Amino acid sequence: MFLDYVLKFILGGTIIVLATYFSKSRHLFLSGIITLLPIMTLINMRLQMKNMTLKDFRLTQRNAIFGAIGAVILLLSVFILTNWIKPIHAVLISLAIYLIYMLMCKYFL
Repeated sequence: MFLDYVLKFILGGTIIVLATYFSKSRHLFLSGIITLLPIMTLINMRLQMKNMTLKDFRLTQRNAIFGAIGAVILLLSVFILTNWIKPIHAVLISLAIYLIYMLMCKYFL
């Protein structure tokens, strides 16, 4: 079972890397993620519906919404902060903002 998750993780990572590599946008990483998210979401929902009860599915979907908002906060904060500070500092500050957001979600939910 654990090996199954590892294989899915490797497959998902490979798909994201290929999508970013073949994207023609100036912002390769963002373009690849944006293009791939709907496809990966549909695949993930199908797997969840097949293997979960309705209650577990609803809980997972609620958590996925907060996770997706967190991903947007992370990417947006990196994008905005790189206008004012060095990229490494922008990434570190963005990670701190993301961690605070995720901890707040866990605490309040």
